[in-house]
This record gives sequence, structure tokens and C-alpha cells, in this order.
Amino acid sequence: MSQAFMREQDDQWLEDIDPTMNALIHFLTKENNGIIVQEEGSHTNEEGNEIHAMSNGLSYTKDGKGRWMVYFKK
Repeated sequence: MSQAFMREQDDQWLEDIDPTMNALIHFLTKENNGIIVQEEGSHTNEEGNEIHAMSNGLSYTKDGKGRWMVYFKK
């Protein structure tokens, strides 16, 4: 079968999306089966990282390279 007809999933990882809030919200909404995920608040932790609490119950921050990651409080 031709590869032209074989399409793999457009799987995208959290760390692959653009380092913007709009990109994060779009990604999380898509991962949440289209149910809109919104930012509920943000704060800066002891290390100076901005932490974004989202309506999906998780918090997100950027790593040293500017890539999104789930934030776990130490």
C-alpha cells in the first residue's frame, strides 16, 4: 500500500508545542477531547519559574530550554 494513503497519528508531545499560553491551551484542549482548558491562575515559585494552574487540574511551567512541562511541587 502506498504511504500516501497511510497516515500516522499527528501525535504531538507537550514539550514540542510553542512556548506560548495560546499553544498550551490549544494543546490541552485537544488532549481533553475538545473540552476547553483554561488558565485558572499563575504564580512564581521559589526558583523564579512561572507556574500556570490550569482547569484540567494540573500545573505547567517551562524548563530551562523554554519547553512546556507538567509542574510537580517538590
